[in-house]
Amino acid sequence: MMAADSENGTRMGTTQPLDDWYRPEIPRKELKLLMTRGDWKGFANFGLWLACLAGSGFLAYAAVGSYWALPAFFLYGTIYSSCDARWHECAHGTPFRTRWLNETFYFLSSIMNMKEGTYMRWSHTRHHTETIMVGLDPEIQVMRPANLGRVLLDFLWIPDAIQMFRVMILHALGAPTKEARDFVPQSEWQKMFWWSRCYLFLYAAMIVWSVAIKSWLPLLFFPLARLYGGWLHQLFSLTQHAGLAENVRDHRLNTRTVEMNAVFRFLYFNMNYHIEHHLFPMVPFHALPNLHERVQGVLPHTYSGLMEAFREIVPALIKQSKDATYFVLRELPQDAVTELSSHEKESSGGIITAGEGTHYA
Repeated sequence: MMAADSENGTRMGTTQPLDDWYRPEIPRKELKLLMTRGDWKGFANFGLWLACLAGSGFLAYAAVGSYWALPAFFLYGTIYSSCDARWHECAHGTPFRTRWLNETFYFLSSIMNMKEGTYMRWSHTRHHTETIMVGLDPEIQVMRPANLGRVLLDFLWIPDAIQMFRVMILHALGAPTKEARDFVPQSEWQKMFWWSRCYLFLYAAMIVWSVAIKSWLPLLFFPLARLYGGWLHQLFSLTQHAGLAENVRDHRLNTRTVEMNAVFRFLYFNMNYHIEHHLFPMVPFHALPNLHERVQGVLPHTYSGLMEAFREIVPALIKQSKDATYFVLRELPQDAVTELSSHEKESSGGIITAGEGTHYA
């Protein structure tokens, strides 16, 4: 179902996130089992990814000077850009039970992804506590009215890369950005400043290396692979929230779950189960399919694949580029609608109805 929403109440004055989100009831023991972390599944996944990255990198290097270089680097960049999904999951601390393993792979994925880790950890925390709450969530991928040019440029990760380098440069100079002042604790600022300097030093060293040997090769392997290989991750990430409701405290209405094949799930770290991830963000990537089976009875329709999702997303974004009030209204199971209304009334006094002109709490 699609609808146009009226003016949304945005909680712009809120400084402390409220945990008043809808969550389905799961017995404590069952949820604890779903949240169980270990090391070997994380090692298996990261190990396979690094092996694929090394293999595709070897093919790309061997193909230099031939027409095979284009598809070889395209493959390498696509696999490389899976670092975004891995950075994200390590930020939650769930791929590994051992903390230093999470932190090690978080650092690796962050620097490959050109996202400074301290700043982004707190940014992503805010994204989860205030998902698609305008003025509070710093990670809204498509703001209204939709800027279609920016959406297309993001297939090369250009706008986000420019924004992230702006943040790192200011932080390297010891000047916290407005966003950092909002959600990064002051006790973390010095660490954020020093890591920004380390990241920029490493990227500068790669540029110097390329200039010294008069070759683009070092930069094509790191970090530019995140740009030319980011197309697939952009497809994945657009399915998360694009075109859906703003300012509603129910992830079932502002988030999608999309079925994907095994290769895509591997590259995306099972983040296609995105409603489930937002409902219970401490459930590890490998348990998300089980969580999906457990809660799908109270979830809206699960998209059968990227094609079905984008048949909804593309028209919605085109309409949002002209009408900032337009959004896709997700249909909930009938028994879940009753549960939602009860929850919203208890938590915030708001009312949710399925129809045009919906007001969200």
